[in-house]
Amino acid sequence: MNRKPTLRKTQFHAGIFFSSLLLCFIAAGLGYFLTNEGVRVWYPKLLKPSLNPPNWVFGPVWGVLYTMMAVAWYKIRIKPITTDIKVANAFFVLQLILNVLWSYAFFYRHSPVLGLTVIAILWLMILITTLLFARQSTTAAWLMVPYLLWVSFASYLNFSIWLLN
Repeated sequence: MNRKPTLRKTQFHAGIFFSSLLLCFIAAGLGYFLTNEGVRVWYPKLLKPSLNPPNWVFGPVWGVLYTMMAVAWYKIRIKPITTDIKVANAFFVLQLILNVLWSYAFFYRHSPVLGLTVIAILWLMILITTLLFARQSTTAAWLMVPYLLWVSFASYLNFSIWLLN
């Protein structure tokens, strides 16, 4: 008897998916809270590089990036728990904390130099997280790449603002 192999359907884990979104958007909310006053009062007074986008660009870009990060993390969190998965999860959470810490350093503390220090570490943690994700899911890794690129651009902006001011 000749049977066709059946494809295993991927199960959707709603709790893991929505908790991934929730944690990422809690970080986004904290970042917004720490950034809001600085963007309105301090940031407009700074000299900025010519490639600095208008302020309205940042919200939509970050919204998309946080969503992509959450989906990437979900794809890792649904994997069977191994030491590699635990390490990937730990690095993801660490880079998320550093993401919020950058908002605190740069906008809340009004410190481009402190922001530059934090964003350099953040960039490295995103890179490591992306590489760890790549071992488990190519899709998860690719979902992190726009975030890495955006933080690379933000690093340039942070560095330029530090130099100009």
